[in-house]
Amino acid sequence: MDAPSLPPDVLAALPPAVRALIQWQAAQIERLNARIAQLEAQVGKDSTNSSKPPSTEHPHAKTVRPKPKSKRPRGGQPGHAKHERTLVPVEDCAAVVTCTPTACRRCGKSLTGVDPQPIRHQVWELPEIRPIITEYQQHRLVCGCGCSTCGVLPPGVPTGQAGPRLLAFSGLLMACFRQSKRRAALFLSTILKQPASPAWLVSLQNRAAEAVRPAYDELAAALPAETALYLDESPNKEGPNKSWVWTFVAATFTVFACRLSRAAEVPKQLLGAFAGVIHCDRARMYWAFDNLQYCWAHLTRDFQGLIDSPCGVRRRLGHDLMRPTKEMFGLWQKVRDGTLSRAEFQEQMRPIRTGVEGVLLRGYCNHRVSGFCTDLWEHRARLWVFVDAEGVEPTNNAAERSLRHAVIWRKLSFGTQSASGSRFVERMLSAIETCRQQKRDVFAWMVQAVQAHLDDQPPPSLLRKV
Repeated sequence: MDAPSLPPDVLAALPPAVRALIQWQAAQIERLNARIAQLEAQVGKDSTNSSKPPSTEHPHAKTVRPKPKSKRPRGGQPGHAKHERTLVPVEDCAAVVTCTPTACRRCGKSLTGVDPQPIRHQVWELPEIRPIITEYQQHRLVCGCGCSTCGVLPPGVPTGQAGPRLLAFSGLLMACFRQSKRRAALFLSTILKQPASPAWLVSLQNRAAEAVRPAYDELAAALPAETALYLDESPNKEGPNKSWVWTFVAATFTVFACRLSRAAEVPKQLLGAFAGVIHCDRARMYWAFDNLQYCWAHLTRDFQGLIDSPCGVRRRLGHDLMRPTKEMFGLWQKVRDGTLSRAEFQEQMRPIRTGVEGVLLRGYCNHRVSGFCTDLWEHRARLWVFVDAEGVEPTNNAAERSLRHAVIWRKLSFGTQSASGSRFVERMLSAIETCRQQKRDVFAWMVQAVQAHLDDQPPPSLLRKV
């Protein structure tokens, strides 16, 4: 409600000092009201109406999503497919115990014979874990000339006390399973009966990073040749310095990079003169590249933020942008499931595109919402690259999914303590995420990479053609 104002004749009759005081108070009230509206808008921001990540919300303070309650009971529904562990063949069992009754359970008479189809009950158990220790005895012999010669280790034998499988497992324990060095050492000591210390885990970490380095460099060198990449970054820490974890997601592989900068120099260093499409949010460091696709998931949250605004103009703009956005995602879902061809999708997107750009132009000319609409209107071509370009999604979810593991790791570890720690993180996360994309056994690949490093051979490649 607006503050009451004095009639003009009453205001004119007041002394000049009083009129000046009233005008100053009115200006202060207007400024404070604007500040209150701004603060209220900030308080109302969450992961549903802004770019604020869900991980920043406290579990007990998370916004309840408006979702209708299902009438179905919890748990498995009637008629669903049964999920059970398949029995392994008898010949693959470590032991087979025959349970044969000796007497009738009713009359007590002795029983003989064999049941051709007995009830099979299998119990799984962990074996007793004992490390496999191989001792290499290097004999030193003295020649008649007085020179002593020592026997050398066979090719591929590590100079340290960790074999390829133990080294690969230790690296994954810290990178893939997010265990601290102290916890990883505790696991090796108590479960695997392998004496370990946090300092030794640091040594294994560095050796694992060196084993993965050639494959990581090969992935990084392949980035500029990709037709489309999904980019995102998240804050991190390297010792006392603030850093960022970057992710570059291609069709069949992912590259992580830990850097002390969030500037455009980081992607330009890795991508060079990139000619493909870069999918990203609207952060300005990505503007160093020409062919951008803005993420519509981020835009949808921003539109919801307009809808939640107390300003009527912003609310109307949000609703007018949200309606065609929902139509667009409905069409895209049909493209993904194969019920709508790309040509038909492009045809049906024309009126949606025209409508969205018309709303943005209207907001561009309105001072109340021009700050939001200026970038979108002036760079409106960045909204629609996915309509014409094959292999480009409307959202940047691929980058956000790959970055999720790095974000959880950072929350548990509080970052790295040195540049060597950052190299371990970026190389291991790249191998882990790439193996996930390609549905490969990351442990088997790590063992091969470590053994190749010990044999002074090139590691197995992580590049795979579509």
